[in-house]
Amino acid sequence: MEPKSKVLIIAGSDSSGGAGVQADIKTVTALGSYAMTAITAVTAQNTTGVKSIIAIRPKEISNQIEFSAKDIKPNAIKIGMLHSKGVILAVIKSLKKIKVNKSVLDPVMVAKGGTKLINNTAIIYIKKKLMKKILLITPNIPEAEILTNIKINSIKDMIKAGKILISLGAKNVLIKGGHLKSKKMNDILINKKTIKVFISKKYNSKNTHGTGCTLSSAIATYLSCGKDLINSCELGIKYVNEAIKSNLKLGKGNGPINHLNSITINKRFSK
Repeated sequence: MEPKSKVLIIAGSDSSGGAGVQADIKTVTALGSYAMTAITAVTAQNTTGVKSIIAIRPKEISNQIEFSAKDIKPNAIKIGMLHSKGVILAVIKSLKKIKVNKSVLDPVMVAKGGTKLINNTAIIYIKKKLMKKILLITPNIPEAEILTNIKINSIKDMIKAGKILISLGAKNVLIKGGHLKSKKMNDILINKKTIKVFISKKYNSKNTHGTGCTLSSAIATYLSCGKDLINSCELGIKYVNEAIKSNLKLGKGNGPINHLNSITINKRFSK
């Protein structure tokens, strides 16, 4: 089987494999595409929390992006953890050079265990500089609250937050409703012309580490294969929901989801 497309992942490393670039690579590969990476930070973490974070220099992040794309042109880009102003400006500069139109930003700010992964200046630069350059931004409710400075307690609030982000220059916003207290899962896609609510079953599981990374990578992969934005979001949400439904039991804390849920692996053993 040959890869359907190529996706460049710009994100931090998660040593436990549940989130970050590791989750991104698994997602892109499981969906049949080819994954390339530019590592923005190296974290030591497991399902119980984050022990340490080592930042990669902006110049080295740019080198990874530009040198990889020069040889293998990506069809789409997924962006995750960008921890500082310098990193954000370097990524913007590199994106301008490699000229890939399909890009998805997961504005990673806080790890599942509560550790902050981004400084306040970086949040400002995501809002004022990066967001305008991206096709789709995919904040969860806590991230949307930080970006918009409003409290989100309902679907109405989610739509309001999405409209605020559009007014700040975002082209398309998918606000993820996993933190909302509701019986169903409501994810909302908003742009200047459309408000689309994706309703799906909500699974009660503590093993949801890496869901945001996985969703943004899945959407980027579907976009890279030529799907339109609404269909890419719909298929990405379905992939993540099935991965949560599998309810992997790995680790002592918030465990990962099952990125292999969409594929069948045939093992052949020879004597």
